[in-house]
Amino acid sequence: MVSWWIRFMSLTVALLFAIFMAISVEAIGVNYGRNADNLPPPSQVIALCKKCGIQSFRLFDPSHDILEALRGSNLKVSIGVKNEDIQTLASNPSAANQWVSTNVAPYADDVNIQWITIGNEVIPGVEATLVTQAMQNIYNAKSSILGPTDSIKVTTVMSMAGLRNGYPPSNGVFSDEIVEVMRHVSSFLAQTGSPLLINAYPYMAYASDPQHISFEYATFQAPSPIIDGNLKYFSLFEAMVDVVNAAMEKIGFGNVPILVAETGWPTKGNEPFTSIENAQTYNQKLLSFVQSGKGSPRKPTQPVDAFIFAMFNEDKKEGIVEQNWGIFNPDMSPIYPLFPC
Repeated sequence: MVSWWIRFMSLTVALLFAIFMAISVEAIGVNYGRNADNLPPPSQVIALCKKCGIQSFRLFDPSHDILEALRGSNLKVSIGVKNEDIQTLASNPSAANQWVSTNVAPYADDVNIQWITIGNEVIPGVEATLVTQAMQNIYNAKSSILGPTDSIKVTTVMSMAGLRNGYPPSNGVFSDEIVEVMRHVSSFLAQTGSPLLINAYPYMAYASDPQHISFEYATFQAPSPIIDGNLKYFSLFEAMVDVVNAAMEKIGFGNVPILVAETGWPTKGNEPFTSIENAQTYNQKLLSFVQSGKGSPRKPTQPVDAFIFAMFNEDKKEGIVEQNWGIFNPDMSPIYPLFPC
């Protein structure tokens, strides 16, 4: 009787652990940039993601060859609107209808499209004031074409450069030039139940100011926290998320969740800050943090989902650092162990 109970409990624990891992791993994704001339075909890339347990996949533009390869994969997909298309989509609802009809509708039945992102880091920037109208036009188009029950979220991806203060996190506030833009953007996101996407790179902050930012704090390994009121920060990643949360609260939209569209660590080009070991440390700790389901100190019950930048090194980018953010080689072997492939 006792041995039966032990076997039953062991199977139950194993099952619960498997369920937990299946749920939590969905929070981590990869960015699929293709500014390279040596990458494998999309079908092989999608197969690699499935083999490695990667559950989310971010595209910077609506590449049809990739969308075709994604059919039936069940990967959660984010499709980007290119920055240069924002003005047309904001000013012309028929162009938004055409964009959705061409890039979303043909794939909606068997590609798990979760997000449409209007631009990448156009806030702050000259096109920032166009983002809300472009989001609205794309949202109206998808609702009309796909039906009112469609669940695809329309959002945008902002740069941390839009924050005026970043330390301590509770002092986070949007810069004067984008406060009104962010009020309009956030109002749309709140009304449609969409997250705000941000690009957060602790590497860049650490490499630019190693005298005041420790490697341990930049890589989720701080032995003691930075204190902000009654909140404790053991990682710069969490602090970056909460800088944005604090800024959103100050404009009245603290209920809008934050999703990290890009984060990662380069493997070469700026030694000693860049190395395979440093990149592996950061991304492994990031993976553990995301899969834990923990939120940031400011929002501890709201898990922080993230996309690692990037799937592959991109040899056509300018500069050694920019070329070396990948977690896989072009032959699809891992640059360093990260996922259970």
